[in-house]
Amino acid sequence: MSDMRSTADAPRSPGRPRSLRADEAIIEATLDLLAEGSNVEALSIEAIASRAGVGKATIYRRWAGKDALLLDALRRLKGVLPQPAGHSIRDDLILLVGAIGKNVDPRAEKIMPCLVPAVNRSTDQYQLYQNIIAPRRQLMREVLRRGVDEGVLRADVDIEVTMALLTGPMLIQRVLQWSPDLNDVDLPERVVDAVLEGIRAR
Repeated sequence: MSDMRSTADAPRSPGRPRSLRADEAIIEATLDLLAEGSNVEALSIEAIASRAGVGKATIYRRWAGKDALLLDALRRLKGVLPQPAGHSIRDDLILLVGAIGKNVDPRAEKIMPCLVPAVNRSTDQYQLYQNIIAPRRQLMREVLRRGVDEGVLRADVDIEVTMALLTGPMLIQRVLQWSPDLNDVDLPERVVDAVLEGIRAR
């Protein structure tokens, strides 16, 4: 999508400093509307501007379009990327797996499940989703490749399948609450240990 890049990186005219307060209001308005039930397709720049108390031009000076704004808003919702320490493959994987489906913003519980239908219906929304999770997926990929390079993991391990094995249980449990018998606190460790049992170097 051509408008996925936030205009935060674009040059602005001198004499018109960007208002961080307006940025915050626009992002918060976007997340509030999504949490209140607005679906991604129906959400409009007009509605966001009205909720934020700004004009549409204020939004378009900051973001190239709705998709670029949604990308920044959903990145905010997801929070900062976890940073593996690099000392232990197991510990780094537990850190990354523990971050899957976990959000400090309570609005995420209402917003994230509602993105699934949009992702399945729209190639644009699928790309939006990929842009959000790609950096997190790359972090896990790098940890697994490091494990292979260090001889901790089997040389023939399928990195992409392994990432799916690590990610799937966390998503199904945290998004769908699949099993009431699973403890969310120790689940990342249990998932990582189960997968490592199959891919650890012998």
